[in-house]
Amino acid sequence: MTDPKPASTLRPGQDLALLLLAAGAAATDAIHRDVQAAGFDDVRPAHGFAFVRMAPDGATVGEIAEHLEVTKQAASQLVDELVRKGYAERNAHPDDARARLITLTERGWACTRAADIAAANFAAQWAAVLGDSTVADLRNALARVVTPGRVRPASW
Repeated sequence: MTDPKPASTLRPGQDLALLLLAAGAAATDAIHRDVQAAGFDDVRPAHGFAFVRMAPDGATVGEIAEHLEVTKQAASQLVDELVRKGYAERNAHPDDARARLITLTERGWACTRAADIAAANFAAQWAAVLGDSTVADLRNALARVVTPGRVRPASW
């Protein structure tokens, strides 16, 4: 087996995936750190990815599982934890008597607002380094090739 090329020998663009993954990790870490500092110290990044799917109108456990690309059992355990911690609640589903609709509580929405502020702070930090125009161009370029709303953890 051969060793991978050192980053310095890669052609421009060859390391794009690695840089995007590192950027995603940096964003996740920064947002998580700020959310915890805002007083939500009992959440993990995976919870935030589930919140994305629950907002604004709720989701079933199956929909959360699909969004996170985990089993229904794993999603159910995550939902149990969020309910126990007061971030989510189970409600009757308006269209399916067998299903439960998982929605954010006021505490869940407050945590989501803290994450939104943290994400804006992260973007501002990048803008301070790269400039507003570069960050806007980067955002617009990524929006052309990435499916909006498809946010989930890379691994559990």
